[in-house]
Amino acid sequence: MLHAILFACLLVAALASPAPLDSAVPPPVHIPNDHPLIFFHGRWDTAPETWWYASGSGFKINVQDLSSLVLNLGPNTTFPVVALGVSVNYEPFFNLNASAGANVIPLALPHKRPGATTVVRINAEMYFDSQMNLESINLNAGAKLVLYKPSKIAFEFIGDSFSTVNGILNAWDFLIGETFKAEETVVAQPGATLVVRIKFIGFPKDEFSFGNVHGMSFQFFRTEDTSYFYNPIHNFTTPWDFRRDVPERTHVVVHIGANDASQSVDQAVFVSTYIDFLATIRNLYPHQPFFLFTPWGWPSPDGPNAFYYPGAYEAVLAARQSLGDNNMFLVNTTGWVTYADVFPDNLHPSVEGHAKIAGLFQQWLEDWGLHPSKEWSNP
Repeated sequence: MLHAILFACLLVAALASPAPLDSAVPPPVHIPNDHPLIFFHGRWDTAPETWWYASGSGFKINVQDLSSLVLNLGPNTTFPVVALGVSVNYEPFFNLNASAGANVIPLALPHKRPGATTVVRINAEMYFDSQMNLESINLNAGAKLVLYKPSKIAFEFIGDSFSTVNGILNAWDFLIGETFKAEETVVAQPGATLVVRIKFIGFPKDEFSFGNVHGMSFQFFRTEDTSYFYNPIHNFTTPWDFRRDVPERTHVVVHIGANDASQSVDQAVFVSTYIDFLATIRNLYPHQPFFLFTPWGWPSPDGPNAFYYPGAYEAVLAARQSLGDNNMFLVNTTGWVTYADVFPDNLHPSVEGHAKIAGLFQQWLEDWGLHPSKEWSNP
């Protein structure tokens, strides 16, 4: 009996005793925002927070033995939520609304052998007031960041609202990047002209273009998009250091001019601004091919498309070629977009219209000589 009582007391004491330290749950792996193996793309300020449209700004990580991921966002994150696009192992992106604080990223990972890696891509998705302020990342215990190898093809897309549609995931330029298994940056601002400011005769000052304080010939060279003007936390601009664009851009695509035409910018002014704009960008990208889109025009339900700046794009190309720049190419988009391909209320391409444009541009690029990579750069 005494032995039974003693055994019972020892059992109760054992159950009441804390677990030994070596059986405690290991803490998550904490990744600060300045970790050298976070692969940032697009435009980030020093916070760091994202600027510019959609796939223009985000990050990628390659993680060994990943099973969970928490994204910790700071106070500069758009309130109440910022729309993010998330892709795991190059699967199609899905939408996620995140906010300042801890955000659990759903992964739905298949079973992987120990040591296998997972690529996670996270982009700010919308075109205005869409800041992701990255503070840190928490990974499951035992996970390890490894090197992300960027793709060999790296597109730079420069444009306006014709480069966007209800978030980036269905836009033609983003679809081109995904199809070619490429890195891509979209520096596009809906409503922005190319010229720096709009000058109206008889008005004492320059005017904004659809709320944009500057044109792309100024704003492209800044860290911030034009929404900075309305940002109470960050209402100033800083020069963008193009050395931060890694990898170096391999192809530059420009589709611009619709807002200049809508704001009645003189064609001669538009042409001269475009020529100067390309000359400045050429200094940044001395060897890369440039692809200049002509307008596909404004479709009509009962007639041909209305075009703007006839002959202007050809004049811009001729001016560059006269200087010996033979690595610029005109992409004639006449006939690419019809009334069936646009939203009737604003004549911008619909989701289906963007898919059509992406398919036609892919064929154009392949005819030119650029073909999609056979596989992504990270296994």
